Amino acid sequence: MLSKKMLWGSLTALVLLIATSGVTLAEMSAHSSEQNSQFNHIEQPLGLKVGVAIAGLALIGLELWWFLIYKSPES
Repeated sequence: MLSKKMLWGSLTALVLLIATSGVTLAEMSAHSSEQNSQFNHIEQPLGLKVGVAIAGLALIGLELWWFLIYKSPES
């Protein structure tokens, strides 16, 4: 099971992630009117979006398995 230390670490990481993304969204909305003339929106194909999302989730799952579940065989 999860130890208290791992639980607090995960909770802290989640709070930092949420706080950072909130600041980023606020900065993006403040500068969006200025930068619209500089950057063009490029629509990506749906298959590419789905593939990138699945690959990202697979990598996250692999990291979670490696660090939380996998037990190396004793030498």
